[in-house]
Amino acid sequence: MVAEKVLEGDLKAASHLMRALEEGEEWAFRELSRLLPYAGRAHVVGITGPPGAGKSTLLDRLIEVLRGRGKEVGAILVDPTSPFTGGAILGDRVRMQRHSSDPGVFIRSLATRGAMGGLSLSAWGILEVMDAMGKDYILLETIGVGQDEIDAHHAADTEVVVLTPAQGDDLQMLKAGLFETGHIFVINKADMEGAERIRGLLEAALKMRQDRWSPSVVLTQAQRGEGVTELLDRIEHHRAFLEREGLKGEGRRRRLKRGFEKILEHLLKGEIQRLLEGELMKLREEVEEGKIDPWAAAEEALKVLKGHPPDLPA
Repeated sequence: MVAEKVLEGDLKAASHLMRALEEGEEWAFRELSRLLPYAGRAHVVGITGPPGAGKSTLLDRLIEVLRGRGKEVGAILVDPTSPFTGGAILGDRVRMQRHSSDPGVFIRSLATRGAMGGLSLSAWGILEVMDAMGKDYILLETIGVGQDEIDAHHAADTEVVVLTPAQGDDLQMLKAGLFETGHIFVINKADMEGAERIRGLLEAALKMRQDRWSPSVVLTQAQRGEGVTELLDRIEHHRAFLEREGLKGEGRRRRLKRGFEKILEHLLKGEIQRLLEGELMKLREEVEEGKIDPWAAAEEALKVLKGHPPDLPA
């Protein structure tokens, strides 16, 4: 079985399984089910923020510092989807090539494939595979901050929000959903003018949050590796806080819940497509011909999903 090979440390088997998960192959999810009892030990760090904030460079530097501390690292880079191929536009080997020969680092680049929140079903599955592989830390980089792109909160134990002094107006930054969910805020490219002003603004606003955890603000210059060690110290401090407060399992529970929802969505989509090509083909034709409105047709389709025959117009 592929799952057994993954647990034995077979990297080729892990890559094969991850590729099959990304393609949505049923056997891959059955193998994933066999791995889930061995997952749940890794600390998952979500790295999110606006495009251009330097998230990839920061992640690259974090891998470097983690490896220096002897930690096994997995990294998932969620890229925009190519409209032509459905695959990731950016490749992990392009951005993280210097880590590709390190057996203690496993990097996977994934397309969003139109997933709400920027995270696809395969991203969840691959995260669980990396966890079962025994990675100490899994770094999850999402494509940016938008109304539907805050799913890192559901997957991460520690959420790192990356900003720069040059991005957006202050008010917009503070209204972003991640302001309420971020655990650590990074002002990258801190050699730019305005970094200290943004830091002061953030720290003042964060004092108003009613959390047991007090979010911190870290200044970094990822290109030169400055501030990255301090960032990792803050991540490890948050990990210790979760363990001390009995909250370490919360992230894991959120991930399993999200996985269930993603799998259910995937199965329902497949069933709907099968019905559209079979029992519901006539209903779809009625919609195309204007004989029934889309809402009424969808309600009839729902009856079929529930096991009842559709009530087609005469």
